[in-house]
Amino acid sequence: MKTLLTIMRLPDGSQEHCGRAHTIWLALALTGMGCCVGGLSLFFSATAYVSLNSWHLLGAYLSSPLLMFLNLLPPVLLIWLFYFLFRRSWAAFICTFLPVLAIALANYFKIRLRSDPLLASDLLLAAEAGGIVGNYTLDLTWLVWFALFCFVAGLLFTIFLMPHGIQGWRERTFGALSCLALIGIAFVSLYLNPTVYDQTPTQAIRYAWSDVEVYLSKGGLYPFLHSFRDMLPTPPENYDKEEADSLLQQYEDQSIPEGQKVSVMGIMLEAFCDLTDFDALAGQEGVTQVYAPWHQLEAQSISGDLLTNIFAGGTVDSEWAFLTGYSTHDEFWKDTDSYVWYLKDQGYQTFGSHPGFGWFYNRQNVNQYLGFEEYWFTENHYGELVDPVFAQWHSDPLLVQELLAQMKERVQSGPCFSFSVSYQNHGPYSTELPSGPRHLTPEGSGLSQESCNIWNNYLNGVAETLQALTTLVQGLEEMEEPVVLVLFGDHKPWGGNGNSAYIEMGATFDLSTLDGFYDYYATPYVIWANSAAKETLGRDFVGDGGDFSPCFLMTELFDQCGWTGPGFMELSRQVRAVTPLVHTQGLYLVDGQLTDTLAPEDQALLDQFLSAEYFRENQLLPVE
Repeated sequence: MKTLLTIMRLPDGSQEHCGRAHTIWLALALTGMGCCVGGLSLFFSATAYVSLNSWHLLGAYLSSPLLMFLNLLPPVLLIWLFYFLFRRSWAAFICTFLPVLAIALANYFKIRLRSDPLLASDLLLAAEAGGIVGNYTLDLTWLVWFALFCFVAGLLFTIFLMPHGIQGWRERTFGALSCLALIGIAFVSLYLNPTVYDQTPTQAIRYAWSDVEVYLSKGGLYPFLHSFRDMLPTPPENYDKEEADSLLQQYEDQSIPEGQKVSVMGIMLEAFCDLTDFDALAGQEGVTQVYAPWHQLEAQSISGDLLTNIFAGGTVDSEWAFLTGYSTHDEFWKDTDSYVWYLKDQGYQTFGSHPGFGWFYNRQNVNQYLGFEEYWFTENHYGELVDPVFAQWHSDPLLVQELLAQMKERVQSGPCFSFSVSYQNHGPYSTELPSGPRHLTPEGSGLSQESCNIWNNYLNGVAETLQALTTLVQGLEEMEEPVVLVLFGDHKPWGGNGNSAYIEMGATFDLSTLDGFYDYYATPYVIWANSAAKETLGRDFVGDGGDFSPCFLMTELFDQCGWTGPGFMELSRQVRAVTPLVHTQGLYLVDGQLTDTLAPEDQALLDQFLSAEYFRENQLLPVE
């Protein structure tokens, strides 16, 4: 034992052979510590999603040498890099453990709270994430405490049993540069490589179409690092810029006839869905009473379901799909072709509102890039009218009041395109008893008290939202100027950690079935017109609009108004006729059936559409 301690600690005066053994000990111990840190991150991944068997998933990791290598390599390289930089094992351990476990914890809680894995793009939304997470209750499970124990134990281990470091600056410099070179090579050739990613196994998962399950099947650090690939503009397969440009030139923009330029007001409703779509709640009288105004509005409108890409978060995906017509999009950093620019070119005034902060999702800049001339946020309008925290729960009546007054004033100067994003009813919803009405009870619904509390608090917000929308519709109907109103939900609401409240309702979220897909991704929309707009356009605006992806919602609006629109929209119509669903998970809807495969000619048309939207998003708009 004394000899072993001598090798580990290497006190002054130790024999030369002990020094050589100490070097070997340091090399093995540092590598082992890096593997332990990476292994701990895999434990977090394996236990993050309550719908998967943690032990089966962990066993799948251990049975794949490639997956283990890809998940353990980053902390091993990091601990060696910091060892060469600081010459102290304990400093290398701290600088490796903290960022790796930060990623593991963020992924763990993000999946637990929202069934959504951590992606590299989330790093750009760190401020937004901080504001959102503060509203959730984070469960400090045994694994969190175990990680804290591992940190303390590892720190003590490196301090007392790995006290020495390399002395020579030349050796340290060479070692650090070598680690950096290996990190760079591995990142580009392994972690960003889609072929390697596809070759890694996807075991112990239920649904191959579930983003979170596929992500977790790859581990934790590896899929996170691979997601950096999505932060770079990635053209569609076989993309050719000249061909995309030539394709779009085949479809000419068509102007809106002067006598048909009715104003349009769009509102995306935060976390809005119709809970009566779930069989477990469809027969609950309290729930049906809440949604009665919405169902009445649907009967007076064109209505259907949006088949979104997102669940319980990521709201701008639906928002920007409506405004641009893009099925997918990168970050917007410049003026970007959109339907807003088209309407502006047609002489429309373009403006909108969001009673939240403009920096959230960078809307204060993105809205300008998409063609809005004016936009109200907390900073430049709503801050004087409502507290931002209060706005999360009670701002829709104020929003409706402001939008109606703004439309009445601005429409006097010409047609308007107003698009706003509500903030009221942003999750999470309290698990405590609501102060307002209780629409569900455990006795009447069969749900637990906690699930009843979640849905009751959510429904009380929905009831207030629908009262506000009823006021808005009445106000627009009284106007002499023609106005068309578009309302839609951005995504399904949060329903408890691990989707517990949904699971109790019987939702499986089985993405291999159409019902499971709708339970997870469907939100309602309506297109309503006041009497003046119906008369101007000669249309009744009543009926079934169909179900489709958010990128087709503006197309449906134009069709209902009788407008042809920009050339890209004609291509959008052709794709929608083939598949009204173009989903980020590679899912389509053909003849009412969910599929991940299209006929060759239909796939060719979709490829053209994807190339055209990528070209529109990345081309430089002409300077006015």
